[in-house]
Amino acid sequence: MIESAPIVRCRGVGKRFAGVQALRGVDLDIRGGEILALIGANGAGKSTLMKILAGVIEHDSGEVHVDGVATRLRGVREAMRAGIALVHQELNLAENLDIASNIALGREPNRWGFLRGRDLNRQAREWMDRVGLEISADHAVESLSIGHRQMVEVAKALSMDARVLILDEPTSSLSMVETRRLLGLIRTLADQGVAVVYITHRLDEVMRCADRAVVLRDGAVTAEFSKTALNRDALVQAMVGTIRQVALAETALSDGAASARGQAAATVRLQVRGLRTMAHPSESIDLSIGKGEIVGLAGIVGAGRTEVLRSIFGIDRRLAGSVEIDGRALRGGRPAHATRAGIALVPEDRQRDGLFAEDSLCVNASIVRIARESMAGFIRTSAERAGVSRMIDLTRISPVRQERMARLFSGGNQQKIVLSKWLMSDPTVFLLDEPSRGVDIGARAEIHALIRESANRGAAVLCAVSDIEELLLLCDRIIVMRDGRITGELSAQDATEESITRLAVHEREECAA
Repeated sequence: MIESAPIVRCRGVGKRFAGVQALRGVDLDIRGGEILALIGANGAGKSTLMKILAGVIEHDSGEVHVDGVATRLRGVREAMRAGIALVHQELNLAENLDIASNIALGREPNRWGFLRGRDLNRQAREWMDRVGLEISADHAVESLSIGHRQMVEVAKALSMDARVLILDEPTSSLSMVETRRLLGLIRTLADQGVAVVYITHRLDEVMRCADRAVVLRDGAVTAEFSKTALNRDALVQAMVGTIRQVALAETALSDGAASARGQAAATVRLQVRGLRTMAHPSESIDLSIGKGEIVGLAGIVGAGRTEVLRSIFGIDRRLAGSVEIDGRALRGGRPAHATRAGIALVPEDRQRDGLFAEDSLCVNASIVRIARESMAGFIRTSAERAGVSRMIDLTRISPVRQERMARLFSGGNQQKIVLSKWLMSDPTVFLLDEPSRGVDIGARAEIHALIRESANRGAAVLCAVSDIEELLLLCDRIIVMRDGRITGELSAQDATEESITRLAVHEREECAA
């Protein structure tokens, strides 16, 4: 294969933020017709580099060449004119508009200044079909799940006829079926000459689709692999250090009694009967989780997993059904009532629903326990900071700065902050929606260890997870959903990718046949 000239070439690119060197002399070539995987731990500099190429921020040093010409991409529109489009990890959609309007935003078809609505929907439908988004183009974005929003972002980027398509964690909220569809789509685009930069922490996807992989660590390129040289262990070692360190991280924080986990089903802690959600009013959910048991909810986007968690916690109104904790009915049906009953929820979208982005780590981590740390209406600052310090040590949040704003932490550390605020309350029931979304393999191992430790202390854990590898690694039992109903249940020992996928995409009767 003869290598084509790079569409984009970076030489010695550097970027500094408030005394922190985010990028250190990065050299990178991006070629048409190639899927380039860019991997590294959270905070390695991947998103910073891609934001430079997409015109979101400017580099401080080095040069960026587009089609052989040195340039500074001053703004997103300038990058788009150069044929570079970025799908952000944290989605960038106008939630008050419909899907069609988002896809064509700023490029709406019009005649004499009047919007041509029929053409707008027709063009949107074309791009939605390419990503397999099978809902109406006039559907409001604010009512979509995060998985569907991610697919709208990809459709929007494709509609710009990009020569370089940058995907930052595009499958972090997609199920196995949507992930396969997206991987097939980007292979088709690469075969058509598009340069695809694929940022992900899912190494199985790198092995399946990448033509080349570049590893960033502490803002610098540490390794590059051709397709024939791709090796999971070598990738892990280049990303985070020794493979043994990553393996040990899964159990380093989990020294609770294993026997409690093994006998989890003996004592029912969470009981859900006849739950009907607003998203699927004609279907009902029955499930139970034992003390110390970790149960996963699997299914494709739209299966209803998120809605079950939100209804249990009281964010969404339950149309019918009951929730019991240790045999006692949960009264009230609001998040405040759930919290007082010992229920915790880590939401799917940490930026929108899980963090006060402009507030400090200290405020975010202590917000649930704030009343307990108060006296006569005044916050006991010393007790609050001591509790947060314990959480920082437990979760290994970095950098260790309680006053640092939450938005300035990496994705993995933000997720740990969201976990911290609930871990401080020692929950009885832990609900988690995509608990390791957008975090690197090392941070995922640490988050899993924290979840196991909570289960070891007796919490009933129910987590919605799209990644099958993560389901099998974390859970004791897996419940599969489709269209708002439970289609099957598997023990982690008996579950396989094939068995989970069949239950997720077929009716119960078809699976049994």
